[in-house]
Amino acid sequence: MAILIRRHLAGLWLAAFATAASLPAAAQLSPRVGPVVTTPHVRAELIAHAPDGISPGTPAWVGLQITHQPEWHTYWKNAGDSGLPTELAWTLPPGASTDDIAWPVPRKIPIGNLANYGYEDTVLLPVPLKVGQDFKPPASLTGAQELDVRLKASWLVCRKECIPEEGEFQLKVPLHGSTALHKSEFEAAWAAQPVALGKPGEITIDGNKLQIRLQGLPASARGKTLEFFPETSEVIHTAAVLGKDWTQSWQGDAWIATVPLAEQRSASPAVMPVVVSLADADRQPGQPMAWRAEAPVSGTWPAVAAKAQVSPALQAALEANAAPPSSPRPSGTLVAALLGALIGGLLLNLMPCVFPVLAIKVLNFTRHAEDRRRHRLAALAYTAGVILSCLALGGAMLALRAAGTQLGWGFQLQSPAVVAALAALFTLIGLNLAGLFEFGNVAPRSLAAAQVRHPVVNDFLSGVLAVVIASPCTAPFMGASLGFAIGLPAAEALLMFAALGLGLALPYLLAGFVPAVARLLPRPGAWMQTLRRLLAFPMFATVAWLVWVLGQQSGIDGVGALLGLLVCLAAVVWAFTLRGRTRIVVAGIALAATAALATAIGGNVVRVAEPAAAALAGDRWQPWSEAKTAELRAAGRTVFVDFTAAWCVTCQYNKRATLSNPEVLADFDARNVAMLRADWTRRDPAITAALTALGRSGVPVYVLHAPGKAPVVLTEILSTEEVRAALAKL
Repeated sequence: MAILIRRHLAGLWLAAFATAASLPAAAQLSPRVGPVVTTPHVRAELIAHAPDGISPGTPAWVGLQITHQPEWHTYWKNAGDSGLPTELAWTLPPGASTDDIAWPVPRKIPIGNLANYGYEDTVLLPVPLKVGQDFKPPASLTGAQELDVRLKASWLVCRKECIPEEGEFQLKVPLHGSTALHKSEFEAAWAAQPVALGKPGEITIDGNKLQIRLQGLPASARGKTLEFFPETSEVIHTAAVLGKDWTQSWQGDAWIATVPLAEQRSASPAVMPVVVSLADADRQPGQPMAWRAEAPVSGTWPAVAAKAQVSPALQAALEANAAPPSSPRPSGTLVAALLGALIGGLLLNLMPCVFPVLAIKVLNFTRHAEDRRRHRLAALAYTAGVILSCLALGGAMLALRAAGTQLGWGFQLQSPAVVAALAALFTLIGLNLAGLFEFGNVAPRSLAAAQVRHPVVNDFLSGVLAVVIASPCTAPFMGASLGFAIGLPAAEALLMFAALGLGLALPYLLAGFVPAVARLLPRPGAWMQTLRRLLAFPMFATVAWLVWVLGQQSGIDGVGALLGLLVCLAAVVWAFTLRGRTRIVVAGIALAATAALATAIGGNVVRVAEPAAAALAGDRWQPWSEAKTAELRAAGRTVFVDFTAAWCVTCQYNKRATLSNPEVLADFDARNVAMLRADWTRRDPAITAALTALGRSGVPVYVLHAPGKAPVVLTEILSTEEVRAALAKL
C-alpha cells in the first residue's frame, strides 16, 4: 500500500532544512567598514577637514569624495530627467550633528533627448560638522580624544546602464590639532558651490514657458553665457538646447532667460531655488563660478498633464520611490483587484510550478476517499497553510519595500540559498516517492508516531510548500492585482494576498467539503503504488529546473557544488535505511563526507556570480537598462521589453513557444523593433522599479513602447496572435 507524502512531509521539511543549514548562510557579504569603498565604477572615500580642531563654534567639515571611472557619473540634488541624488546617513556621538550637503555645481549630461544633472571625474560632497556645548568627547584606549564618524551612503552610478550602489564608512577624527590633509579637495568643493545673490530674482509663468530674471550678478559674469540649473525637479524641459528651445540675454546686470516647461511637469512651486554658473572656459581661479537665488513665481501654472506613458526607466525609479497618492480610490477598483487575485490564485493550480504539489495532494485525497472528516480537516489545514504563507510573503515584501528595498513577487527565489534548499527538499520528496526510504524507518519513533497522531500538520506544510513553489509564477489576472496591492495601505494589500491564497487553495477546499467534487476522483487501488512511483519524476524534474535556476545565479561552479551535495544527501538518506551496525558506520561516513564537501565547495552554491557579458551587437536580444531604453526611444525606435527570470516557468514557456516563433521574429525585424530582455533572476532594484511603474509586481511582463504612444502591456500567457496583433497596430 502506498505510503503517502501527507504522512511524511513534516520529516522531509526537517531533513531538507537541516541539509540547507550545512550551506554557508551569507550569499553576499556587507562591504568592509572603513574610510574607503571601491566598486567597479567608483572609488568612494570619507574624508574630513578641521584645521582648528573640533570644538563648539569651530568650523569643521566631513565629506564623501567620489572618483568615477571614465564615462560614469552620479547625480546632483535635482538629477534632471532621470537618476537619483546621492544620499548620506550619518551616525555620530551625542552632541555632534551634521547639516545638509553643500552641493557643488553639477554639469548637464545629455542622454538622447533627455538630460541629467550630475558629476563626472572626481567630486567631493562636503557636509558641515558641528558639536554643541554639551558635547563630551570620548577617549580612546590610547588616551587620544577622537570623534567617531560613521556614514552609510547610497548612490546611483550610470553610464549607458545604471547601477545602484552603497557603502558603509568609518573615520576617527582627532578633536585637537589640525586635520587639514584634504584641504585642497575641500577648497575646490567650496569654490564650486554657488554664491547667494543679494536679490531674490523673479520668475513669471508665460503659457508653457518661464520668464526668468536674475539681478545682482557680478561684473565677471555679465555678458557671458550661463548654465541654468533649477533645484526643483520635473518643472522645466531639462534637455532644452540653448538657442533652439530656450534663450538668454543681458540687460545691464540682469540676466534674462526664457525656459520651456517640461511636457510631463509634476511640480508647481511658489518659489524656485535656481543656480546659474559660468561655462568652463569662462571660469577664473579665485573667482565665484556660480550663483544661487530663491525666486518667487508669479502667474498661473498650466494644468499638470497626465502622464500618458512610462518615463524612460530611470524616471520610473524616481516615481517608484515617491509617496503613494493620498486621494481615495473607488471601492470598485479594490473589489476588481480582489477578484483578479482570487482568479489568479485559482489559475496558479494549472501552472507547471504547482502541479507536482497538487498531484501529491490529489493522491493523498484519493487514498482516504471514504473518510469525509479527514477530508475536511485536511482541506482546512492545507488552506490555512496556503493563506498564511501568502500573507507572510506579502507582509515580508511590503515591509522590506517600506524599508527601501526593491522587491517583488517571487523575490525569495532570487536567493541562491533558498533555491538550493528547495532543490534539497524536492530531492527528498522524489526519493521518498520512488520508494528509496520511508520516513517512519529513518526518523525517531516518537517523531513518526507524532506525525500519525497529527497528520493535519503535514497538510498545513503542504500548503506552505505550494506557495513557495507557486510564487515564481504569475498567472493571468494576478499580475495587475499584485501590482495594485503594492500601492495600497498595508491592511488592504494583505487582503489581496489572502485572496490570492484562497484562490490557490480553492480546488482542494471544494473537494473536501463538496461530495460531488470528491466523487469525481478515482477510487483507491493497486494503481496508486504505480502512480506514487510515477510522481517521483515530476519531483526530479523540479530539481533539474531549480538547479538550472541556480546556474543563472551562481554559475557553473554553483551548479556543480549543488549537484555534489544532492548526491551526498541521497547517500545519507540511503544509509539511514540500513540496519544494525552497518547503518551507524555507513551513515557516519556519509555524513562526514557531506560535511567535508559542504565545507570545501558549499560556498559556491550561495556565491552570486558576475552577470553574463553583454550581448554582442549583432544579437537579436540586448540586455535591458533604463538608459538603453531611453536611448532607443530617443532615436525613434519601437522597443519591446521582456521582463523575465530563470525561475519563472511561465517566462520560459513564453520564451520558447511565442518569442522564438519565426513569424513573430519576422514581424519584429520588419518593423525594426529593438528587443530588450530585463533579467530579474537576481535581485535588481532598477527592474523592480520599472515593474512597479508599470503597475506590476512580478514576472512575466511584456511591454511594447512605440514612439508617441502609451506603452502596451501584454498578457502574462503570451500568444503569437497577441504579439503580432500588437505589432500590426504600430
